[in-house]
Amino acid sequence: MTATPLSARRWRGVPVALAALVACVVAVQFVPAQGYYLNILMQAATYGIAVIGIVVVLGYCGQITLAQAAFFGIGAYGVALGTVDFGLNFFVALAIGVLLSGLLGLLLGVASLRLGGHYLAMVTISFQQILTLVLTNWISLTHGPDGVPGVPRAAIFGISFAGGEAYLGLCLVVLVLITLYSWRLKSSRLGRAMQAVRDNELAASTSGIDIFRTKVLAFGISAILGGIGGGLFAGGFSYISPDQFSFPESIVLLTMALLGGVQSPIGALFGTTLLIILPEWLRFLRQVYLAVYGAAVILIMVFLPDGIWGWATQRLRRTPPAPPEVAPLPLLSVKGEATDEPVLEIRGLAKHFGGLRALDGVDLTVRRGTVHALIGPNGSGKSTFINVVTGLYRPTAGRVSFLGQDITYAAPYVRNRLGLARTFQNIRVFRGMTVLDNVVVGAERPGNDIAEDPEAVTERALAALEFVGLRGDAYRMVGTLSYGHQRYVEIARALASSPACVLLDEPAAGLNMTEKQELGVLLRRLKGHGLTILVIDHDMNLVEQVADHITVLNFGRRIADGDPRSVLDSPDVIAAYLGQPQEKQGSHEAA
Repeated sequence: MTATPLSARRWRGVPVALAALVACVVAVQFVPAQGYYLNILMQAATYGIAVIGIVVVLGYCGQITLAQAAFFGIGAYGVALGTVDFGLNFFVALAIGVLLSGLLGLLLGVASLRLGGHYLAMVTISFQQILTLVLTNWISLTHGPDGVPGVPRAAIFGISFAGGEAYLGLCLVVLVLITLYSWRLKSSRLGRAMQAVRDNELAASTSGIDIFRTKVLAFGISAILGGIGGGLFAGGFSYISPDQFSFPESIVLLTMALLGGVQSPIGALFGTTLLIILPEWLRFLRQVYLAVYGAAVILIMVFLPDGIWGWATQRLRRTPPAPPEVAPLPLLSVKGEATDEPVLEIRGLAKHFGGLRALDGVDLTVRRGTVHALIGPNGSGKSTFINVVTGLYRPTAGRVSFLGQDITYAAPYVRNRLGLARTFQNIRVFRGMTVLDNVVVGAERPGNDIAEDPEAVTERALAALEFVGLRGDAYRMVGTLSYGHQRYVEIARALASSPACVLLDEPAAGLNMTEKQELGVLLRRLKGHGLTILVIDHDMNLVEQVADHITVLNFGRRIADGDPRSVLDSPDVIAAYLGQPQEKQGSHEAA
């Protein structure tokens, strides 16, 4: 039996979407032909499209945006000005508005490279305010505060959508298609990259994900969806003005996403519909209806932090099926032998933090098929070393070479794509994803032999989980696993990427005695199949079990290097661990 392909998982929603599409078309025929009902439904449909854009950028990628009303407005003005002032076809004008929204969204996404949290929120607020000022004051183009009246509705191939019911049907069809797109996006390669960035940027970057590209794409997609919603809104209401696309409207759109469930497009639709219809339901309360409305929203958000849809899915979640049997990892079919061929070469590596020399001229060579251990007392520079080698820190001096290529200044995702994988001392899994999807992120890294085959990616990920004993937990949320099992998920993610070399940073940290013994067995199995490993750990028993070669650091300098027995018996190493003064510092530099 083979694993369910990722592509098949993405298409599971198609029958539901098609059924929803048919239901929308049929339902429109029964909507009362009164402007009141049509306007409410049209507003819900067009706002829903923009809110799904927030789901993409915030729910999937974790990037805060308070400017969705700005992109909504750009799409609306694209349609209004294009049709009224320039006489363009509705769909041509819509395309122009959406294209402009997307370009500005990409530019806004560039700001996310160095900004995050409240700083990024401030940038998006500033963008929103600037757009409002432009729409209000550039009278010769935007018509200023008076707005643009008489916006015509769409017509194509002789089919007119001038009637309210027909235009509402068009909006609902677009809404269903965009909902389907965003649903499939979440389980796509790009969607998993976004979720990985949301959950842990460091782990994502060392798993082959280009953080900057992923964030920019998320902002661009979100802006495009905002532009589509705004363009349809302009046609639906035939009049627009700057106050309809101001900062308070961005807050409303964000609230809709949070209320329904920001990590699901279905939740976004629930939140949008509720916030548009709820005030209408409460109007019978007259003067107090706004207070009741506000209180209802606050109570829902306080007691349902994951939104209405998130709460519902947690209550209705069924026990997942048992994962299928899969073939073993390819590396397990290889008979591994150590060679003298260098895989990772470090020469003169230095890293200074001001006056502190965390690394000071370290040389190290990891040879193919060996387990190379890097040890040293606390504060010796081990973590700094692995962070420099994997690109999280830039070296002050020295050179890093991997498989004959100079990667000294390469980005972390570039190093991973070349075959350099790592785990972290402090566990860095993607907590908003399942165990299987965590490992799939590693399996589908660009450069892996099966990265472009969704079925093979799933099988490789399940095989890696089988190797570490977690295949039965594949469909569980990774945050529900024990600490030790989450560490195994990290190792499985690294193995699924088919690396040329794996760097294990304190893999035994936080494990109990039984788990440490299991880890030792696992590392010895990997060693027997020729995987090149650089392991950092304080557990000397584990190091002695698996290491072919040991390098010792102390105060950022290499004090010993050689076979395990000679290194561990070195007086300098013993002195470093016992805290005794060394008679001849560095006497074993070339041991």
